[in-house]
Amino acid sequence: MAVNPREEDLKRFVAEDPGGPVVMLNLLRFAPDGEASYQEYARRTGPFLKRHGGKVLYAGQGSTALVAEDGQDWDAVLVVQYPSREAFLRMVADPEYHEVTALRTEALSEAVLQATIPWQTSAKASPG
Repeated sequence: MAVNPREEDLKRFVAEDPGGPVVMLNLLRFAPDGEASYQEYARRTGPFLKRHGGKVLYAGQGSTALVAEDGQDWDAVLVVQYPSREAFLRMVADPEYHEVTALRTEALSEAVLQATIPWQTSAKASPG
């Protein structure tokens, strides 16, 4: 399973840009003994987030899955906001950032990294 964005995914990410900030959903499944490596990755990427205007909105461990098939639960969830898709791309293209991405790659057995677009009406935002 892929744990890092591929070039064609990044191109689509740019092509579908509606403008404005982007919130990235990260669903993480750790490899055996991968949580410590991911924690180190997270610690070391803090300066890159700050440099490119990103901020962590939420980070937490997965808990009880109420609606999920077997194997669809996740070890951790991370929600990160960037001022734009371009800011995210500048961060992932930063040569210094590339030096720490191996920690993320070795930490994960599976991941989802998905851009989100805010809903425009409150009717869509009702829970459940």
